[in-house]
Amino acid sequence: MSPADTSSEPAGKAPDAAKFKARYGPWAVIAGASDGTGAEFSGQLAALGFNLLLVARREAPLTALAARLTSSAGVEVKTLRLDLSSPGAGEKLLAAASPYEVGLYVSNAGADPSGAHFLDPPIQAWRELIQRNVVTLTEACHGFALRMLPRKRGGLILMGSGAGLGGQPRVAVYSGTKGFDLNLAESLWVELQPHGIDVLSVVAPAMNTETLQKVMSARGLDATGLVAPGDVVRKALASLPHGPTCIFNSGFDAAAPEVIAQNRRQRVLAVSEATRMFFGDT
Repeated sequence: MSPADTSSEPAGKAPDAAKFKARYGPWAVIAGASDGTGAEFSGQLAALGFNLLLVARREAPLTALAARLTSSAGVEVKTLRLDLSSPGAGEKLLAAASPYEVGLYVSNAGADPSGAHFLDPPIQAWRELIQRNVVTLTEACHGFALRMLPRKRGGLILMGSGAGLGGQPRVAVYSGTKGFDLNLAESLWVELQPHGIDVLSVVAPAMNTETLQKVMSARGLDATGLVAPGDVVRKALASLPHGPTCIFNSGFDAAAPEVIAQNRRQRVLAVSEATRMFFGDT
């Protein structure tokens, strides 16, 4: 069964808190939550009344963020210090989340600020990137979606990049993993929507985060004018019910991001019909 072609993505108005929490709450898990976009997801979801499990590799900023949100929003916040690039990270994440009724999983980890040529680093560096952006992400999506299935509601948000829309030198493996994430999200959008589970791939632009500021400063570049993470998160949350792809103005795709997103949606819908004819009901 193919999902209906719903209205185009909204501009980024904050969702109705009660309706959003009823559809995707009461708990949200945010992987890569300690700063930047992850911290923005944490803050905006806390403001909507969500309890949170915050996951990141660095414990100190994670703990500080949890304390701020508990104080300001009055929600329950748990933390998990976990290296998502380590083997078995997906299983550990799912085990830590098992006591909670998780209705929303946000995969936000996985940046590659090195800009290295493919052959320069040892292969272990690429193994870790693939583990984080492909293996752990796939395990988490599979596990959380299985838990959402009996409740007939929930959501998965996969934060991506414009690099996932096509090959790009000096971020070859990163581009490949983000292309995987994008295609996975669009495929799951079709498969899971009949079960009440919404899936969204966010093709994000370069954002004015602390991490990117450090990278650009080290290279003598100015981060002024980059998109604010809060704006990206607001649009992502507003777009979740409308999936499968939310594309921001970014680089070569700045001229027509909404056209690209709509074309991808139509392609997924058309291919799902062809798949249904070949394999049976999608």
